[in-house]
Amino acid sequence: MSYTRFSIARQTDGDNSHVEMKLSADDEEGGEIGRPEHLHATMPPPRRNGKNLCFLIMAAVLLLLIGFLIGYLSYRGRMQNVSRCLDGSGKCEMTPTASYLSDDDETEEEEVPGPRVLYWPDLRAMLSDKLSAAQLEANLRQRESETSFEAGKVEDETTASYIHDQFTSFRLDEVWNDEHYIKLQDKGSSNNQVSTEENGVEEVLESPNAYVAYSKSGTVAGKPVHVNYGLKDDFEKIRNLGVSMNGTIVIFRAGKITLAEKVANAREEGAVGALMYLDPSEYKYTEKLVPFAHAHLGTGDPFTPGFPSFNHTQFPPVESSGLPRIPVQTISSEAAGKLFSKMDGHTCLLEWKSGIMGCKVTVSPTSKMTVKLTVNNVMVDRKILNIFGAIKGFEEPDRYVVIGAQRDSWGPGAAKAGVGTAILLELARVISDIVKKDGYKPRRSIIFASWSAGEFGAVGATEWLEGYSTSLHAKAFTYVNLDAAVLGSNHMKISASPLLYSLLERTMKGVKDPTKDSGTLYNRVGSDWVDKVVSLDLDNAAFPFLAYSGIPVVSFGFCNKDEEYAFLGTTGDTVMNLKKIDKLNALMRAAAEVAGQVVLRLTHDHELFLDFDRYSEELLSFQEKFLSFDEEVKALGLTLNWLFFARGDFQRAADALRRDIANSDKENRIVRRALNDRMMKVEYDFLSPFLSPKDAPFRHIFFGKGSHTLPSLLENLKQLRDNKDSVDVNVLKEQLALVTWTIKGAANALVGDIWNTDNEF
Repeated sequence: MSYTRFSIARQTDGDNSHVEMKLSADDEEGGEIGRPEHLHATMPPPRRNGKNLCFLIMAAVLLLLIGFLIGYLSYRGRMQNVSRCLDGSGKCEMTPTASYLSDDDETEEEEVPGPRVLYWPDLRAMLSDKLSAAQLEANLRQRESETSFEAGKVEDETTASYIHDQFTSFRLDEVWNDEHYIKLQDKGSSNNQVSTEENGVEEVLESPNAYVAYSKSGTVAGKPVHVNYGLKDDFEKIRNLGVSMNGTIVIFRAGKITLAEKVANAREEGAVGALMYLDPSEYKYTEKLVPFAHAHLGTGDPFTPGFPSFNHTQFPPVESSGLPRIPVQTISSEAAGKLFSKMDGHTCLLEWKSGIMGCKVTVSPTSKMTVKLTVNNVMVDRKILNIFGAIKGFEEPDRYVVIGAQRDSWGPGAAKAGVGTAILLELARVISDIVKKDGYKPRRSIIFASWSAGEFGAVGATEWLEGYSTSLHAKAFTYVNLDAAVLGSNHMKISASPLLYSLLERTMKGVKDPTKDSGTLYNRVGSDWVDKVVSLDLDNAAFPFLAYSGIPVVSFGFCNKDEEYAFLGTTGDTVMNLKKIDKLNALMRAAAEVAGQVVLRLTHDHELFLDFDRYSEELLSFQEKFLSFDEEVKALGLTLNWLFFARGDFQRAADALRRDIANSDKENRIVRRALNDRMMKVEYDFLSPFLSPKDAPFRHIFFGKGSHTLPSLLENLKQLRDNKDSVDVNVLKEQLALVTWTIKGAANALVGDIWNTDNEF
């Protein structure tokens, strides 16, 4: 007779769950280990009919079925009950999870009992219903009371106090001030002056009230040379005419690039002074207006470069390399016209399309006429205040989306600072109302910021970033800039990090075009809007967030196509002139709705709406441009392959993260925070780690300033093709190394854990 024997034995690998089932004959000798022989005598052998085996199989199947049913019911319950407690601590989620991978914002959700759940379509509609064009207009009227709001002066501090009180009245969770002590430049006791001298006779052209901050003070004289916009290409065209610019006073029109960049180009050519005017062809009705500007090629306090300006701590005592070192002044187009009439040299090139009759490039070789420029600016110490208000997140309060606007202005600043401040206050009021009264519980925190000294080169914003850089790059994941949000009506200008392109597109599809009876803002910008994205310039407060701190940004505004807002930065920037823009209030409301949706979406969804795949596309675009220079690079004994391999690594890392997101448990708070952190770091990881933030503050390889950037590398490759001898091979090698290893590092960081990275190309 045979019987069934179960033997449980410890395995050598530590697994003691092994079960051995063995059929043995009843005449087998001996017993089981550790089992007395006499048991065979006292226990009759089981019958040989297989019933025990059948029962065991049935029991196992039944247990499996019960386990499956329990697991299914548990999972179905989790999916239905979005307000369940995740960790048993009583801290329950009050916001549904969502993913931007879904193309449909209108997906219907199953209603469940319990506290009210705000799904995205409900939240979006609530924002739209609460935004008030009348309240925006009332906020803007605050700009009518004064003729100037210069940083650190009484008018600026009064406005700061008003904003602080408003934030408090909106019941924001935290409201505070941030003080900085900075060096600014103010005009002297007498106005600066521009005049002409010929044969000992001096004639004053203009002595304007406006001035250029951070200009060198003193008096210089030289022959005038007009260089259109002051672009590098413009200077090259003047050189091709055989005109030397060494020792001259250069004149350029406003536009295309910042005044600081124009002045830097002029200084490279040996100019001793610079003048800028508003050309009537682009700035209409401004013949007598003179704009305020600054000439610092950088952002922040130029006397504490790379360091915060707290408590008069002027260390180290060093000046920014971006200071102009030559006198600079702005003049009216009327004064520029008088100057051109005295010049007898080359006429302006037809392609310049100057709006001034009789435009000239320079004087004839025999002319004795020179331009004399006197600048009386003085340095002053000022205390400035940044004002903040915060709504704390309920799940991740240590993750922030920041939304801000410049508060100060030289002159009334209705368009430059008034509109942005009006929108900031309205969004703080509305979003706080949604949280306090309507039950919305943002996952992440929202910080509202009012900056001072924006007119001097985003000083307030930059000093804040420098003061808290160690924490902000790890906690702030988006900055939304509201400055100059309405400068016209028939066009839209957008600057943004590629990480936010998808969110912007989704947002514009959900905001009505205020200038038309039907259609959305997406219909206005078109499906190719990404191709028209404008690079951020140094004067945009979003620039240091992106290029210095590696924080994704978006800055947008309504404008008129091919026409500048004429009064920006002048005494004509009044509420009265701003109201000449058709449907001003509706445009402000639309701008507020776009910014509000971006902020709320980034605090609503469980997954951060940061599309890192866009950077894969940007890298591929650069690779296609670089590829045409492959032969020239090989002729130097170099290769572009390592750069291309690094791009491939980033693509594979992005694909891996996308798979991790798709396969993750989106209800697991720890897992999704880890995935979100990997997305947050993408922008920061494009700051080249091989450069000093002090010496090269704008380290971003896409949007920074310096030879380490991808655009700079592309420019050097073009120069290599045009004139091989003009390119320093060692510089080119360093450029290739910097961008290659920065991209490789970004790929490694995107992968996640160190054991998943590949240290080989």
